[in-house]
Amino acid sequence: MSPPNMIFEKISSYFRRGKPEPCRFSPSPDRAISVDGVPLLSEVPQNITLSSLSSVYRYPNFDDRLPPENILKSVESNVENGAFIGLSVEEPLDRVLCSIGKFKNRKFLSLFRFKTWWSTMWTGSSSSELQMETQLIILQVEELNSYVLILPLIEGGFRSAIHSGTDGQAVLCVESGSTQVKAKAFASCAYLHVGDNPYDLMREAMAAVRVHLGTFRLLEEKQLPKIIDCFGWCTWDAFYLTVEPVGVWNGVKSLAENGVPVRFLIIDDGWQSINMDHEDPLRDSKDLTGLGSQMLCKLYRFKENDKFAKYWTGALTGPNAPMFDQEEHDRMFKEMVELAEKKKALEEAGEDGSGLPEARIIEYLEAPEGVESGGLKALIGDLRREFPNLDDVYVWHALCGAWGGVRPGTTHLNSKVTSAKAGVKTMFDLAVVMIEKGGIGLVDPNKADDFYEAMHSYLADAGVTGVKVDVIHTLEYVSEDHGGRVKLAKAYYDGLTKSLRKNFNGTGLIASMEQCNDFFFLATNQISMARVGDDFWFEDPNGDPMGVYWLQGVHMVHCSYNSLWQGQFVRPDWDMFQSDHICAEFHAASRAICGGPVYVSDKVGRHDLDLLRKLVLPDGTILRCQHYALPTRDCLFENPLFDGKTLLKLWNLNKFGGVIGVFNCQGAGWYPEEHRCRAYPECYKTMSGYLSPNDVEWEQEDCTIDYRKNGMFVVYLHKAGNLHLMKASEKLEITLEPSLFEIAMIAPVLESDGEIKFAGVGLENMLNSGGAIELVKQKIEAKNIVCLVKIKGAGRFLAYSSVKPEKVVLDGEIVEFEWRNDGVLKFEVPWNGGDVKDVQILITK
Repeated sequence: MSPPNMIFEKISSYFRRGKPEPCRFSPSPDRAISVDGVPLLSEVPQNITLSSLSSVYRYPNFDDRLPPENILKSVESNVENGAFIGLSVEEPLDRVLCSIGKFKNRKFLSLFRFKTWWSTMWTGSSSSELQMETQLIILQVEELNSYVLILPLIEGGFRSAIHSGTDGQAVLCVESGSTQVKAKAFASCAYLHVGDNPYDLMREAMAAVRVHLGTFRLLEEKQLPKIIDCFGWCTWDAFYLTVEPVGVWNGVKSLAENGVPVRFLIIDDGWQSINMDHEDPLRDSKDLTGLGSQMLCKLYRFKENDKFAKYWTGALTGPNAPMFDQEEHDRMFKEMVELAEKKKALEEAGEDGSGLPEARIIEYLEAPEGVESGGLKALIGDLRREFPNLDDVYVWHALCGAWGGVRPGTTHLNSKVTSAKAGVKTMFDLAVVMIEKGGIGLVDPNKADDFYEAMHSYLADAGVTGVKVDVIHTLEYVSEDHGGRVKLAKAYYDGLTKSLRKNFNGTGLIASMEQCNDFFFLATNQISMARVGDDFWFEDPNGDPMGVYWLQGVHMVHCSYNSLWQGQFVRPDWDMFQSDHICAEFHAASRAICGGPVYVSDKVGRHDLDLLRKLVLPDGTILRCQHYALPTRDCLFENPLFDGKTLLKLWNLNKFGGVIGVFNCQGAGWYPEEHRCRAYPECYKTMSGYLSPNDVEWEQEDCTIDYRKNGMFVVYLHKAGNLHLMKASEKLEITLEPSLFEIAMIAPVLESDGEIKFAGVGLENMLNSGGAIELVKQKIEAKNIVCLVKIKGAGRFLAYSSVKPEKVVLDGEIVEFEWRNDGVLKFEVPWNGGDVKDVQILITK
């Protein structure tokens, strides 16, 4: 690690000049902020300051990693494109609300927190339309053919967000989260950046903020978890809190026996040793069936609960292993829920419920006398021996341990129940209600290192390779007596980072319920994967029967638009889904092209295997895109949820081509008047739109950057099953019924002698067909043109060839092929254990 003064010298040298750097942003005498002379914000108050990127420099608190040279150079080359907004007030305050001006008649895209934990998109054309807790705004500046980002930041012990004011202003809220932490002047509480490409804009702006703050690292600087290229199974929707070893075992077994082996397993909430404040402090709670009951629970030991602790080596591999019946399990769970509801009703009515049966725990194992239990470690060992494809086992825990933290007096660490109080009003959330009711057993922030080490070292020794860390943004509820939300968050995130590096190879973590700028600016020094959407809901928890449909489109819009911002810090994780859900194919299509891991939460034995085989190869790996899915430019400032006209289009990149996913998500979305998501049934109808090869942002990956120069492309529509030869600028009309989709593979055409055209499309049996292509190129041999293709996976390979090939050679053997006069070429690719296949397609000139 370089000495601090050397780090300072190296970074500050990028901003030293003999005279002030030019800045494209400027204030005007009439109190406007402009970019290149074009007004952006009007009626800017006198207490607002505007400073160039190069002029606002403070000593960055770098952890142990200097920004890479390419990031520093990027910031230097774009220094004139950035500026900071500051403000001052007369008296020190812990929460400052200050207008930064207004805008109108200018399209914007924003991302705002609709729940404590989750963000989503919102569009409009006036600052009066902004929602609470806006994390960023992108303004369309058509006069310059450009875009401007307005990004609230953290400064000192304060973090910022944008709200809409009573008079239509954009109001910057700068808050510490503690009445004991106050300030009256800020130099850089928000950041402005301008660029002519919206995707480059985000990357350049986050690079500048990364160098300015020095508290996080960008995704490009970090290693991804191994699960990124794999298929997984999560226990949540199969069992909820009734998860136990027999169900886990049979879930993994069911998928493996049907040819879609699980490469990673997530044991979700329900494995921990937790209880409620009124229960025996050293025994597992039996009352975990009521809605939200786990949210009142606190962790009383760092080891697994008794259901898992009873497991012994070989318990499920012998002839007497207990059977698992998902239907019977569901029936027992339903009875438990009904019992909990009866008890609750009696309690609320002030009546005696002592005559009702006691709650119980569903479990199937009872160790024979004399057999030593091995707990979680024994279970993971048996799973790995029986299912050799299983590489990774993750387990769930909340950032504070359990939903309600750590129960005081039950572990070696000092914890104290702290009253939890939500700040800004967001959508009603049962989790918030329950956490406020029970408080959080907060481990002393000075012992956060010890806290995570105690949990994670035990898990790592048991064979756990990663954790899903959930309920992250509870910290802002309990920051009053801990120096404010920024200081408290730093303590916990630093402890988590150290443990991640030590116990889980620096990568084994999925962050969840984390979609707030505190997290991204403070927690992502090491974390490289996080959820970018709300949970997958198989039905509407509020009872709308159409929610089974419209919630699925809402989920996709959450994930895709949030990725614009969050994808700069982490690899987006689109969450699990259930393969037998009525909209499963809709979800599967988005997961196939999202660029993240693919995992399901199927109940045991309830799978759509044909669908899963379109996502998963026989060895449990997937055909992953190189980038992460993002909305196309023509969708950025539209509302694909309820504007009644826009199809959601997503672009992504494979190694040798592009992909566009088109989804009809219309029919639901945010309803500001009621502060909730709801149906817009008038929009749930058939929609039409257009796609084009030019919709793909080829420049966003080095491997595809040259395809922008390509004149011709082959466009293959997966659902329609047809192929189109198109110029780069041509458009193809797509019509979709509600909750349906199309995936288009965009394959660049290779030309030889101006006559022979060839394009490799991919495996037509896979949703991300083009992800199967590891190489495609042409070479000339005498009078022949040889098209060389390397293929990952198995199935029917699809290509375009303007001339019928002489032969197709796969791994040295001539194979049969089909060719039609329209150029469609197909041949079978067998599975050979996962090795890449070499194909030569010989075409005579």
